[in-house]
Amino acid sequence: MIKGDFDYETNGHGYASRRRPDPRIAALVHAALGDARTVLNVGAGAGSYEPDDRYVAAVEPSARMRSQRPPTAVPALDGVAEHLPYDDDSFDAVMAMVTVHQWADTARGLAELRRVARGPVVVLTFDGAALDRFWLAAYAPELIVAERRRYPAIATIADAIGPTAEVVEVPIPIDCVDGFTEAYYARPERFLDPGVRAAQSAWGFVDALATARTVDRLSADLASGAWDARYGHLRTQPSFTGSLRLITG
Repeated sequence: MIKGDFDYETNGHGYASRRRPDPRIAALVHAALGDARTVLNVGAGAGSYEPDDRYVAAVEPSARMRSQRPPTAVPALDGVAEHLPYDDDSFDAVMAMVTVHQWADTARGLAELRRVARGPVVVLTFDGAALDRFWLAAYAPELIVAERRRYPAIATIADAIGPTAEVVEVPIPIDCVDGFTEAYYARPERFLDPGVRAAQSAWGFVDALATARTVDRLSADLASGAWDARYGHLRTQPSFTGSLRLITG
């Protein structure tokens, strides 16, 4: 069984500590779930964005990621989006948080989400067409190219999860605690930390030489003031609207 495009068993360290749910993003996700009392989280990882005031079931193929779920979270079932072991209309709502780009068969996975949901399907993902809004594109073009290949088109997701779907551009707060790449738009020094990069699967698709070039150039520009001369206004910008999207069908 193909479990995704990234080896979380080997590389899935530190997600519980560095990829914590940001409360402001969580509020948007939970609002999108509406009044659902039963929720399935698909590609659940370490449990980010699962509501704690409803019945939640979770599906996650990586044993390493399942092991990082907090003690208060429901244990996740070992499974993949393309083959959900539930009957039609089993849950009031289904959520998939920053996971659709990992799936072997996006169309089948999205169809499965729609099949088992009586109500909303809520997908948090990134828009590949908007990745170059982020300054990191100037330092790591290889990363942007790799990420664009991975992310399904927003329209494709929206069409699959409902006859009508709402797409929201999610503003990323300056102190975002969910450590995806754009979360550090105002904190460029964080990309010099290999532990930060290790909790971002995107770097797994960039070869070591390209990563080293990115780190060296960014380090030099931070030391010289070149980064701040061009992007320093971001250090005090309260939020950044980049590629993060919330889709509700």
